[in-house]
Amino acid sequence: MTIREFKMPDVGEGLTEAEILKWYVQPGDTVTDGQVVIEVETAKAAVELPIPFDGTVHELRFPEGTTVAVGEVIITVNVGGGAAPEAPAAPAAEPVAAPVAAPVAEEPEPEGRQPVLVGYGVAASATKRRARKSAAPAEAAAPEAAAPVVPEQLNGHGPAVAGRPLAKPPVRKLAKDLGVDLASVTPTGPDGIITREDVHRAAAPAEAPAPVAAPAPVAPVAAPAAEAPALAVPSDARETRIPIKGVRKATAAAMVGSAFTAPHVTEFITFDITRTMKLVDELKSDKDMAGLRVNPLLLIAKAVLVAIKRNPDVNAAWDEAAQEIVLKHYVNLGIAAATPRGLIVPNIKDAHAQTLPDLSRSLSELVSTAREGKTTPAAMQGGTFTITNVGVFGVDTGTPIINPGESAILAVGAIRFQPWVHKGKVKPRQVTTLALSFDHRLIDGELGSKFLADIAAILEQPKRLITWA
Repeated sequence: MTIREFKMPDVGEGLTEAEILKWYVQPGDTVTDGQVVIEVETAKAAVELPIPFDGTVHELRFPEGTTVAVGEVIITVNVGGGAAPEAPAAPAAEPVAAPVAAPVAEEPEPEGRQPVLVGYGVAASATKRRARKSAAPAEAAAPEAAAPVVPEQLNGHGPAVAGRPLAKPPVRKLAKDLGVDLASVTPTGPDGIITREDVHRAAAPAEAPAPVAAPAPVAPVAAPAAEAPALAVPSDARETRIPIKGVRKATAAAMVGSAFTAPHVTEFITFDITRTMKLVDELKSDKDMAGLRVNPLLLIAKAVLVAIKRNPDVNAAWDEAAQEIVLKHYVNLGIAAATPRGLIVPNIKDAHAQTLPDLSRSLSELVSTAREGKTTPAAMQGGTFTITNVGVFGVDTGTPIINPGESAILAVGAIRFQPWVHKGKVKPRQVTTLALSFDHRLIDGELGSKFLADIAAILEQPKRLITWA
């Protein structure tokens, strides 16, 4: 008998820990090289991990809901054949007496690594393991069936294995948080997949009213997505305690790091965007854009790319260690997006080189992937400039916090009909406000003002997308 160990890998380019969301195997199951055996959640995204060798599962070292440090052994596999001594299954997560428990005190976190997302990024973190505080202790103690699952089944394709209900990882996590047994849920999605609405319907009779949580102090988001599930609490509860971990924990670290490291300056400009809105309507019927999503954000993104080309010094980063300004000759355009796990900022690689149809495809793919909770850590690395669209919530403007590692972020406000002087007469025109926050170490007031004015000028007269490109 030969036992091989599989350790928690670094799945996020420098992340130090990940939480085990779901085991897809149990001791005694046969596994093959490349088979997905576990789903984990980092501070950025949910990731499925394949086993790198063939054999029989010997032991699961940690239960679902445990946060494990990178480098810790999480599963052992008998790869040499022969009888293996009985190994215990992963220990059950500690039951919680109350529906919502106070967070476990954590060790101080080491310094030295910068978060990389606007409000949500890599944060130096302690390696202390802590058990999930769940509203459904029974489920934590008794995981679902142990049949291995291939990635296509997690995306809602292919038949169920060994009677295992079909559902995407975010839906499985929602069911676990609400204490819903997926085997008892009636699916309404395509090919018999269980949707978030199915889970909420199944949980509705047992849920108690939950207090409304205050919004996080950030300037989100480009695309609305399903909200994270509310914690079930007694109707007479006066307080609710929510453990800070995962994306929310990384958010707090990144917000503090950015706000107190980069000297923020925010400038605003209000202008007439009527012509751009007319162009949006024209492009929707253009045969070259057939089947593509055309909206104001698409042309705003294109305007930003043209303005960066005219003002290349805004596309930079501050290297504190080397005491250098790093000018970027490419644009990885970040788009803030709300997801079931919180605000994330995936970016479009080399957006500066894309045509308008290509940019439309990239934006659509970015948003849909984020809504499904499938954004990879790599998709959130290396951004150079970010756009956050607060206008989708009817907000006029904001003072966004810069994505760590970047020089600036643009907040797009709501587009409204307002009285406006046009050709010497007051007329109803479509008006909006842009807010640009920038790092004053990299961008002085003159450069920041010219850059913001260029974006507005392009959107006021969208023919400049051609003449200035």
